[in-house]
Amino acid sequence: MTICVFASSSSRIDNEYATAATSLGKSLAHANMDVVYGGGGIGLMGKLADAVLESGGRITGVIPSFMKDEGWDHSAVSKMIITSDMGERKKQMFAMADAIVALPGGVGTLEELTEALTLKQLGLYKGSIIILNTLNFYKSFIDFLEHMISGHFLRYEHKGMWEIANTTEEVMALLLKKDGWHQDPSSIAKI
Repeated sequence: MTICVFASSSSRIDNEYATAATSLGKSLAHANMDVVYGGGGIGLMGKLADAVLESGGRITGVIPSFMKDEGWDHSAVSKMIITSDMGERKKQMFAMADAIVALPGGVGTLEELTEALTLKQLGLYKGSIIILNTLNFYKSFIDFLEHMISGHFLRYEHKGMWEIANTTEEVMALLLKKDGWHQDPSSIAKI
């Protein structure tokens, strides 16, 4: 199973976020799951990659050439896919993913997460989408999704597209769960 992880590249954040990223990396490696991520060497991306590597796991980075040219890639990740741009990066990551986990992050992580939700709503991505809500980071986003549902911008059934975890242990339990979301997502995509 290949888990795509979206995460912050900021290294100026509360250490509890780094602890969660490290814990997730170790847990994925120990569960013998492959990891694909954005290829970065700092912030939560770097912590995740370090933990996977230190635990003997398998990780693939996917990074646009301009980021590699800037030296933003993780030097110890030996399997690094270089893409032409950000859109190709996401396309590669989605294609490799059996499940997606979103750690806290900035607008890049939020954009990746919302694209994953859009693809799932349209039936173009079938895997799990798990939001790791460390320190209640995603509370406002989750409330906004609920607001979309109550305002009929999303169907109530769309609430099943994502799952919320507050700990790494909850993420791992959700990854091992076998139930799907909806047999025919495109049938309920139109509101």
